[in-house]
Amino acid sequence: MSSYAARRTALRQELQAKSLDALLVTNLLNVRYLTGFTGSNAAVLIDAVSDDKTVFCTDGRYLTQSAKQVPDLERVIDRPCDLALAKKAKGRLGFESHHVTVDGLESLTEAAEKAELSKAAGIVEKLRLVKDEVEIEALRMACAAADRALAALIGHGGLRPGRTEREVARELESRMLDHGAEGPSFSSIVAFGANSAVPHHQPTEATLHAGDFIKLDFGALVDGYHSDMTRTLVLGKPADWQVELYDLVARSQAAGRNALKPGVKVSDVDHAAREVIEKAGHGEEFLHGLGHGVGLEIHEAPALSKVGAGTLSAGMAVTVEPGVYLSGRGGVRIEDTLVVRESGPELLTLTTKELVVV
Repeated sequence: MSSYAARRTALRQELQAKSLDALLVTNLLNVRYLTGFTGSNAAVLIDAVSDDKTVFCTDGRYLTQSAKQVPDLERVIDRPCDLALAKKAKGRLGFESHHVTVDGLESLTEAAEKAELSKAAGIVEKLRLVKDEVEIEALRMACAAADRALAALIGHGGLRPGRTEREVARELESRMLDHGAEGPSFSSIVAFGANSAVPHHQPTEATLHAGDFIKLDFGALVDGYHSDMTRTLVLGKPADWQVELYDLVARSQAAGRNALKPGVKVSDVDHAAREVIEKAGHGEEFLHGLGHGVGLEIHEAPALSKVGAGTLSAGMAVTVEPGVYLSGRGGVRIEDTLVVRESGPELLTLTTKELVVV
């Protein structure tokens, strides 16, 4: 059984528990998760009993691609796909109400003449919380591409006085492509000096100077899966305050990583890391949640934060990224992508977390 067929089988258990006869999946990421299809237009009608009655739909542009990527399901070539499949549905039909617009619901209602529509928000996303080993391998490869890109950037003198944030961001993203990435996970954050105190600073023409913090937040995309890593470095000899700040964030990050265990509340993981920074008197300068899930999206559930809900399960892929930001001076963030395991978290981003001086 393929990983996609196994995911559809798991989804059927959820549909049967909710007394649904079928689920109309229209979110493209969820379609990809369940079928492997990577095109820009598709939907799939998942039957609650078997794949024999499950139907995949795309348009004529993807006739050849869909035959290769979705060989195990009945295919319909039509558009709009959601309405074409709704016309085929019978019984109680779940739909992704968190993605369907008001106008879209009106059209679905008209098309689903033989079915009763029922809201079914988040059913597929619930399954996506826990990654299977195929997904984890894609994440591992994405993290490796980012690790190798950063090593090449540093090793070939990419961080030298006079370079701009934009130049470094472009080179970092290019090197990720060189090392197997389909592209960056998101627009890379490169921040020098005082700009490193801005959590999501976007690269500018600011130039690198001796003594600057260098904050790099970036990731690679492999097989549709996103990695996420932040490293903070120093150009030249670091000042005492930089070493102290870095050590504080490193201790916080280690505490967060060590708290990643199945059954632990996500809010408790945030607390474990945040407490280290608060005791040092910098709680108000830790400006965001501790981390988030990663997968087919760069930010997905679970949210590791003070207000996050739920508990960790083995197989969840998350980031741990505490930061302290001293406005006008500089900031430190250290971030890893990890997988929650029964035996302890598996670290996927392997670049050193020692303070690197370049």
